[in-house]
Amino acid sequence: MVGEMIFVSGQASVDESGKIVSDSFEGEFRRSVENLRKVLAAAGSDLAHVVQTRNYVRDAEDVPLFNQLYREYFSAPFPARTTITNCLPPSLRYEIEAVAVKASQK
Repeated sequence: MVGEMIFVSGQASVDESGKIVSDSFEGEFRRSVENLRKVLAAAGSDLAHVVQTRNYVRDAEDVPLFNQLYREYFSAPFPARTTITNCLPPSLRYEIEAVAVKASQK
């Protein structure tokens, strides 16, 4: 945290011990975003206060599904978003980084 800003490094499909949990793209996406949600809650924020995301999608053919799932977790006005494809190792299908503000600031 810097002031009221919360910077969350890459959240992937990992369990509480940090072990990668391989799954379908949807399963990995949901687990990654739920991990992000936990980090934000611990910092006094939530997904509604995310102002920017960086998304890493291993396989470009998963982008349409990514777009659909993203709208389940984030709503208009959507956070500023960057999506990079074909960039993750074989062990991961998805990873997300985020910048948020404290819940009382947006």
